[in-house]
Amino acid sequence: MEKLMNELIEKLHEDGCSCVVSNNEVRTYTKRGVDDLYNLLTSEPSFLAGAEVADRVVGKAVAAMLVKGGVKNVYADMISLSALTLLRNAGIDTDYDQLVTYIKNTRLTDWCPVEAMCYNEQTVDEILPIVQQFVEDKESFFKAQS
Repeated sequence: MEKLMNELIEKLHEDGCSCVVSNNEVRTYTKRGVDDLYNLLTSEPSFLAGAEVADRVVGKAVAAMLVKGGVKNVYADMISLSALTLLRNAGIDTDYDQLVTYIKNTRLTDWCPVEAMCYNEQTVDEILPIVQQFVEDKESFFKAQS
């Protein structure tokens, strides 16, 4: 198991991926934020069940999706404390390089918007509708921010 995770981490870094998921096959993803994982969770949730995941940034929203998907192991280059707590409380083996209080936005000027929206929620069932709403309304959200 550890060998596979090390291979996923290597692929994450060498191929410049945002996320790498392995479950009898290895898939790579490149979008920033929650989009790729949300699409995987909603279109092919069985691929996440028992999967191993290496991800660049894991905030609370991503952690909730990983819990909902039933992943087995997670590695994150950077993970927020609330995400780590959610994953470990769900019994998911989690390792990371950097633990942070919260995930910042892409400009590093403030909170990541999804992290901020999910921060006070405690359960996966409370977080997932927020993620869904964000993904569905993202275009209008970012237009309002600019």
